[in-house]
Amino acid sequence: MTIDYRHLERMTDEGGMLQFSRLGAPDRDSGYTVDDNARALLVALNMQGEKRRKLAGAYIRFLDIAQGADGWWCNWKLNGRFVTTIDSDDSQGRAFLSCCAASLCELEDVREAGRKMALRALPVLISLMPPRSVAYALLGICLNPGLHGRRSGVLAGVARDFSNHLIGLYDKSRRRNWHWFEDDLTYCNGILPHALFAYYSFSQDRKALRVARDTLGFLTDALFARGYLNIVGNQGWWHRGAEIPCYDQQPVDACSTALACAQAFRATGDSQYRSLAELAYDWYQGNNINRIGLYDATTGGCYDALIPDGVNHNQGAESLLSLLLSQQMIGRMTLTGQDTEIIDRTQEATEA
Repeated sequence: MTIDYRHLERMTDEGGMLQFSRLGAPDRDSGYTVDDNARALLVALNMQGEKRRKLAGAYIRFLDIAQGADGWWCNWKLNGRFVTTIDSDDSQGRAFLSCCAASLCELEDVREAGRKMALRALPVLISLMPPRSVAYALLGICLNPGLHGRRSGVLAGVARDFSNHLIGLYDKSRRRNWHWFEDDLTYCNGILPHALFAYYSFSQDRKALRVARDTLGFLTDALFARGYLNIVGNQGWWHRGAEIPCYDQQPVDACSTALACAQAFRATGDSQYRSLAELAYDWYQGNNINRIGLYDATTGGCYDALIPDGVNHNQGAESLLSLLLSQQMIGRMTLTGQDTEIIDRTQEATEA
């Protein structure tokens, strides 16, 4: 699979990954976020050649600058200054995940910066409670359980606590026809079962596997009921007992679903999950409620949303990175017959 990185390069400058675009043109007044640069780092680590080194270096430098001495990342840099307006627990988890991935790559400066930041962030992460931030952090530990060196037993305990926290939320919220962690399905829903499948691969915890299967099955039964991915719309979200809103549908949610299904396939070998991962990716290609593709071949970008009368023609970082992460996952599946983590390749290079 040939992946188009033109818009990624256009959206990246010496400061890192820009947040928004106006149509296909980067909006330099929108600033930079930890959320976007963390996702961009994962994309860069899956690239090859000199562009990989250059882009990964730009994104890791932004994350390094954005992290305070206490381990907390300030999410938004605007006009040369960090502002706390959109700080979030989720951004902490996403940044930690990307740093854990970086800490296993063969690029020495990227690897050491990633390891340093991930270790500095641990005291912050342990206190996190929102389920998505916990899931991102759990996934990061499962990617690199050796991050803490001789004290890696500590990380295993943290991972167990994170898994138990998610399972506890599920036990509290589930009902006969509602197999989920909360009373609502909102954004990036797939990361929750995704993290539990990863934890099962790490620990062989059968309860984590059961909850991962139950919740991903509930999610995919609802979202693929029409034979294609029909994402929970952000105009109201999906409340228990209500109808699923159709709009607006965000590319980040297609990515979250695709990666969760790929992780389930990796953990269990069950080919139905691979088929669902591919069907989720097809959302970008036009197999969706509007029958419109999200990829813009003239720019290499990805439209920001499906809306009732078509698409949102802006092509910001989150949308682009979601498409690229999904394409990279599908490319690995096509090449190897089994999706493999970023880490599988970078760890081999480190050990060589």
